[in-house]
Amino acid sequence: MLHDTLRGVNGYVSSERQSMSSPKNLVVAQSGGPSCVINSTLRGIAEAARDLGPIGTVYAARHGIEGVLKEELLDLSAQTADEIALLRVTPAAGSIGTCRYKLKPQQTEDFERVIEVFRAHNVGYFIYIGGNDSMDTAHKISELAAARGLDLVVSGGPKTIDNDVGDSEFQLIDHTPGYGSCAKYWMHAVQYADQENRGSCPADPVLVLQAMGRKIGFIPAAARLADPGRELPLQIYLAESPCSLEQLHENVNAQLKADGRCLVVVSEGFDVGDFGQVKDSFGHTQFGSSESSVAQIVTNYLNQRGLCVKGKARLNIPGTDQRHSMAYASTVDLDEAYRAGQQAALLVAEGTNGQMATILRDPGPVYRVRYGAVPLRQVALSERTFPQAWIAANGYDVTDDFLRYARPLIGEEMVSLPLIDGRARLARLQPKYAPAVLPAYVPQADR
Repeated sequence: MLHDTLRGVNGYVSSERQSMSSPKNLVVAQSGGPSCVINSTLRGIAEAARDLGPIGTVYAARHGIEGVLKEELLDLSAQTADEIALLRVTPAAGSIGTCRYKLKPQQTEDFERVIEVFRAHNVGYFIYIGGNDSMDTAHKISELAAARGLDLVVSGGPKTIDNDVGDSEFQLIDHTPGYGSCAKYWMHAVQYADQENRGSCPADPVLVLQAMGRKIGFIPAAARLADPGRELPLQIYLAESPCSLEQLHENVNAQLKADGRCLVVVSEGFDVGDFGQVKDSFGHTQFGSSESSVAQIVTNYLNQRGLCVKGKARLNIPGTDQRHSMAYASTVDLDEAYRAGQQAALLVAEGTNGQMATILRDPGPVYRVRYGAVPLRQVALSERTFPQAWIAANGYDVTDDFLRYARPLIGEEMVSLPLIDGRARLARLQPKYAPAVLPAYVPQADR
C-alpha cells in the first residue's frame, strides 16, 4: 500500500480528514518549462489519490494557474487507468498544459478568483508542480485560503531540468525531477557530436553546442558524463565559468594545437554581453526567443578572431528537445518523479499544509534516496547555485565530485517505450471537464 511505500510528515492520514462526510476534491497544475518526467509526477499524484480516502475527484487545471482562473478543470478521475499509466512515457506538458503566468501581489482579483473557483468546486487540496516561482505561488494561495477561511491544503511537486530548485548545500532537495533526463540527453548528445566533429574535421574543426540552463550550470556540466576519463577534446563553459570570450578563444586554439579539433559546450547563460534577451512573465530570459544566441556569438567570435588550423567553427543549438526527448529519459528520473508525486498527494491527504515533496540522498557510496517535505516558503525564497568547488581550475571543465553527484541520476538503461506501427503511444486524455458554474473570467494580466 501507498503508506507502506511513502511516509508523510506525520506518517498517517489525519483522523479529522478521514472522518469528513464528503471528500474534498484535489486540483493539480503545472507551471514553467516542462520535462520528460513531469507527467510521471502527475501520474504519481493521480494514482496515489485513488488510494487516499480524504481525496475525492482529482482535477487538472488546464495550463496551470490560468486553468484555475478560467475554471478549466480537466477531470483526471474520469480518465481510464491505462491512459493515466501512459503518462509515464508521455513527455512535456501536452496532456494538461503548463503556463508562465505569475500571480503578482497587485493582482488581487486573480487571487480572489482562485479562492472562488476552489470554493465552487469543493476543492480542499491543491498541488502545484513546478520550480521556485511555482512554490511561491502555491505558498501565497495557501496563505490567502487561510485568511479567507477556506479549508485548503497545499503542497508542491518539484520540477525543473535546470536543477535550480532548493539550496546550494542540497539540504532542501538533492536534485529535481527532470534534471536526470536532461543530463542523460546531453551525455548522448556529446557522444554523437564527437563522432560528427571527429569525421568533419579538418574542414570543420570546432563544433559549438549550446545547452539550456539560464544562469546555472548543471545542464552543460552534464556534458562531462559523456567523457568521464577526459579523452575527448571537450571544453565546457558554464554560466558561472570565470572565462571571457577572449579567454575562450585562447583555450580553443590551445586545444586545436594539441588535438586538431575541439568540442565546445556552452551554457545559454554564458556571459557574452547583451544580445537582445527576451524576458518571460517571471522575469527570466527566454534564450530560445532572443534575437541571437550565445552559441552564435561564440561561433562568430571564433571565426572572426581566427582559428590556428584551417577550417571554421560550426554550431548546433538543441532546442526544447533537451527537455522533451522521451527516448533519452532516465528511468531513475521517471521513478523518482513518480514517487515525488505520490509524496505530494500523501502530504495533502495527511493535512500537511504548505510543504513541497522533496528528494534527499542518503549518505554513503550506494545511491539511495528518501522522500520528505520542506516548507514551500523556504523553497520559494531559496536559490541554488552551482558549487564553485565543482568548477575545474582551468574554468572550462567540472570536477569528479560533480560526476559522482550526477552519474546515478541518469540510470543504467534506456527507457522502454510503447509503440504502435512504429509510432510512440502517448497518453490521450479525454476532454472531460468539470461543468463551469461561475461567470467567465479574464486573468488580470491578459486584460
